[in-house]
Amino acid sequence: MHWILLRGLTREHAHWGSFPHRLEDAFPGHQFHRVDLPGTGVHFKDPSPDRIADIREKVRHGVDHIPAPYNLIALSMGGMVALDWAQHVTEGEVQNLVLINTSSGFSLPWRRMRPGAWPRIVRLLARRELFDREADILRLTSNQPVDLDVMKHWYSIQRQRPVGFANAYAQMKAAVAYKPLPQRPLPNALVLASKGDRIVHWSCSQAFERRWQWTLKVHPSAGHDLPMDDPEWVIQQIAYWLPQ
Repeated sequence: MHWILLRGLTREHAHWGSFPHRLEDAFPGHQFHRVDLPGTGVHFKDPSPDRIADIREKVRHGVDHIPAPYNLIALSMGGMVALDWAQHVTEGEVQNLVLINTSSGFSLPWRRMRPGAWPRIVRLLARRELFDREADILRLTSNQPVDLDVMKHWYSIQRQRPVGFANAYAQMKAAVAYKPLPQRPLPNALVLASKGDRIVHWSCSQAFERRWQWTLKVHPSAGHDLPMDDPEWVIQQIAYWLPQ
C-alpha cells in the first residue's frame, strides 16, 4: 500500500521529522512517500501556483512513478490538495484519505484562520531573520515545549531550501480561496483535528463529518502540527480506522 504525505503552507518533506519512520514501524509492508508541494522542498526554486487545483496537478504529475491506488495523509493546506485530488480523479485512484487540521470553504473565514493568527502569520512570512522566524512558526504550530534541536533543524531546512515570499503568498492565496465540490469523493475518510490548534479551529474538520458523515477524531490539547505533538495518537487513530 502506497501512502503520499503532504505538508502545509511553506512546509516541506523534512518538516515531518520522525513521523514517517513511526508510520513505517506501525504499518509493515506499507510504503510512505513524502512529497513536496511546488515552491517547497526539492521544488523550492519552482513557482507555486495560486490555485489548489493547479498545485494538485503538479503533485499528481510528480508521483506518476508511484503505482496507484494512492492513500493520502495530509496536514493543513496539504489536506486541501489531498481533498481536491480525491474529487478530481478517476474512481479508485485515491483509496484512503486522512486529513489533519485542514479547512475549506465549507467553514467561515474566521474559523479557517483564527483572527489572532492572521497578522502573526503575515509578519512571519515577511520576516527576514530566519532563525527567529522558524522559531516563531514552531511556537505557533506546536503546543509542546520548545525543542532546540527541532528549532535548529527547521532553521537548517530554510537555509538549504528557502521558500520565497512570492511562493508563500501564492500558497496562502490558494488556501484562502479553496472550496471543495459539494459531492463526497469517498464513502469514508478519517478527519483528525486538534482542540488546541491556534491557527485553524477544529470545527473546520467537524464540517466534513457533518456534511459527508466522515469519521472525525479530535485531540484534546495538541496544536496545529498534530503529527509532531502526538504522533502516536495519530498513528493509533489511523490503525483503528483503516480496517473499515
